[in-house]
Amino acid sequence: MTEPRRHWVLFLASGLGVGYLPVCPGTFGTLIAVPLSLLINRFAAANPWLGAIGIVVLALVAVWLAGDAARLVERKDPRLVVIDEIAGFVLANFFTTSWVGLIIAFGLFRFFDIAKIFPARRAEALPGGFGIVMDDLVAGLYTFICLRLLSLMAPV
Repeated sequence: MTEPRRHWVLFLASGLGVGYLPVCPGTFGTLIAVPLSLLINRFAAANPWLGAIGIVVLALVAVWLAGDAARLVERKDPRLVVIDEIAGFVLANFFTTSWVGLIIAFGLFRFFDIAKIFPARRAEALPGGFGIVMDDLVAGLYTFICLRLLSLMAPV
């Protein structure tokens, strides 16, 4: 891999560099996801299919970047890779319409990401970028479901 490509893969996989922070890189990776999540939600408000396509494309790019970054640093799930948190949070926050909902999504997503509730731990065992990203997509899906259930009581 050429040096410029290596640099870009690591820069993007690390969430524009936040994955290199010495503490809580996953939490900071989730914070980096907030503007992207809001942008995708804006598109989804106009056309839900457009938002869903955005999430699928982001997830596929995340799998590719996470796998390449893991190979570059020769680790199965390197701490510096936070593109998985970014993809997971964008799914978690899909259709959220308020700041309160965003904050709830953030807290729930971090909980589910850390807790690795079934089948997240199994998903993490998948090879390459799929294993790195899929457990975060499971956490994102759990958060999304919780938010949709909460939205039955109040707008989130």
